[in-house]
Amino acid sequence: MSGLLHRHPRLRLGLLLGPPMLWLGVAYLGALAALFITSVWSVDGFTGAVTREWTLQNFRDLFTVDVYRTITIRTLLVAVGVTVIDAVIALPIALYMAKVASPRLQRILVIAVLTPLWASYLVKAYAWRGMLSSSGPIAWIAQPFGLDTPGYGLTATVITLAYLWLPYMILPMYAGLERLPNSLLEASADLGATTATTMRRVVLPVLFPAFIAGSIFTFSLTLGDYIAVKIVGGANQMLGNVVYDNFLTGNNMPFAAAVSTIPVVIMLVYLTAARRSGALDNL
Repeated sequence: MSGLLHRHPRLRLGLLLGPPMLWLGVAYLGALAALFITSVWSVDGFTGAVTREWTLQNFRDLFTVDVYRTITIRTLLVAVGVTVIDAVIALPIALYMAKVASPRLQRILVIAVLTPLWASYLVKAYAWRGMLSSSGPIAWIAQPFGLDTPGYGLTATVITLAYLWLPYMILPMYAGLERLPNSLLEASADLGATTATTMRRVVLPVLFPAFIAGSIFTFSLTLGDYIAVKIVGGANQMLGNVVYDNFLTGNNMPFAAAVSTIPVVIMLVYLTAARRSGALDNL
């Protein structure tokens, strides 16, 4: 047995990590089960106590009350918008890091991409609040051109979240492009392909799994965010705000749990679609 483990280090690593990963999986699935169970409970309107009797009223409210449908659609659109913006910005940055920059500059750029992750989430969010204010630097720069700051609202929310999650899109794309052989790019150029054709037929198919990996982070983190929305979102709400308000101030934990199931179900559908596309198999 020891000889088998010595010849197969992956098997040895699997045996070492197996029990902790198993317990993490059990804890995660147990938390999801508790979430779904809580979502079918209700709150006594007179005492405010949780009534442990199964009912689907919370889900009826989610699907029948217009405001919750609006918030769900808004959250989805913001998550998609943040993911697309991050992908568009990350592509040229990752391409330069992987295929143009020297090895020394690559290391510097990787550190530069990672550095914002070390800063506090609140510091970065409030920094954007200051920049987007009517007296902030964006308004000062835009004023000579007859423009104005977008202020606080959905646009500010998308900008702030796109900035916060951008490193999670750059790093997977950089890793994917780094594995792309330079010989493929040279062969495409030798065959007379234009830059646009090379990007479409060589780079993007290789980059697609990396985009899926990055989008899982940007999409899921946006779905569950509520802090940035409170800081720069103005009067707008997203699903995370509904969960936060019902859990802490509304004292309605079952409804908060029911709302929490929406991002969970959306991500399960998204991950299933990504797996069926084969993108996750090529990571």
